[in-house]
Amino acid sequence: MSETVDAPEPAVRLRLDLAYDGTRFAGWAVQPGLRTVQGILEAALGTVLRTDGPPRVTVAGRTDSGVHARGQVAHVDIPAGFLEASRGRSSRPVDEVLLTRLGGILPADLVVRAVARAPEGFDARFSALRRRYTYRICDDAARRDPLSRTHVVWHRRALDVEAMASAARPLVGRHDFASYCKPRPGATTIRTLEAFGWSRPVDGPDAGLVVATVQADAFCHSMVRSLVGASLAVGEGRRGAGWPAELLAARRRGDGVHVVAAHGLTLEEVGYPADADLAARAVLTRARRAAEDLQEAAGCCG
Repeated sequence: MSETVDAPEPAVRLRLDLAYDGTRFAGWAVQPGLRTVQGILEAALGTVLRTDGPPRVTVAGRTDSGVHARGQVAHVDIPAGFLEASRGRSSRPVDEVLLTRLGGILPADLVVRAVARAPEGFDARFSALRRRYTYRICDDAARRDPLSRTHVVWHRRALDVEAMASAARPLVGRHDFASYCKPRPGATTIRTLEAFGWSRPVDGPDAGLVVATVQADAFCHSMVRSLVGASLAVGEGRRGAGWPAELLAARRRGDGVHVVAAHGLTLEEVGYPADADLAARAVLTRARRAAEDLQEAAGCCG
């Protein structure tokens, strides 16, 4: 007589919209003995849901130590029974209950802004179309604000924003950004840079600052901060406007690439397609990344 094997309990995928001040975090990813966004969030979810262990969270884009986020997105798969039990005696939707309880135990520098049942096919990482970052710099002593010191970088030399914007334009497009990425074994450095520009806003919260807007389908390790570092060399007049493009063409990381301070960088937004296209986008992204990794390993990305 054969034994009856219980079917695994179905899981519910939740989308989490997050914001955090990266100052006191050692980046997103869990690291033993360090305070990380993922570690704090997963522990809080485990406490609220009373799961056997912290549930694993998948994020749209890992941020480095000190980098901030206003528009981070993640997903987590929770067994339906745990999710329903977390409601307790409340008559409110379980998503609302979870959001309230997370808000009650998370630290002030990590906020879950929204919790929702994810549409079918949603993957926070692979369904994403793009990520948009900003980098903020103050180069005017009269505008230096100690209250913004954790997210605006102070730069002692005045910057030529027009030269920086001119230098950034040739980098837009699909390229191998090996010159601007810290190498990781087996990882591709091919990316589609959709936007890279510099401006000095005249009004709003960033008035008078030097602000970079950088948007791509995805970024490799330290790519944004390396792009900013190359731009600063142009803005200070130490390099010509064509130098960042020359670095790109070299496809080799050299000593001239400077990775700027992390605290000026903020993940502002992660963009996704319509719900009906989420699953197809995830399949396409996985396939493209696998193909690019194979090309890079074979040395045929010329």
